[in-house]
Amino acid sequence: MTEAVLRKELHSIIDVIPVRSLPAVKPLLTYLADDYWKPVTEPASPKERAMIEKRVKEYEKDSSSFVPRKKKLP
Repeated sequence: MTEAVLRKELHSIIDVIPVRSLPAVKPLLTYLADDYWKPVTEPASPKERAMIEKRVKEYEKDSSSFVPRKKKLP
């Protein structure tokens, strides 16, 4: 079974759970999803730091070439 099929199946199950049972299911789902919502952030590597420093210098030199983000990324 593929991940997409499994997720669709689980969504179908959640959709038919009686309203009175949803408060009982929520803590379990929250617990299972907890790792997803708390990603591990690793320090930048020397190569990544060099890339960042290079882009910061480019921005400081001429910020008009940079396009601001329109919306928050997921």
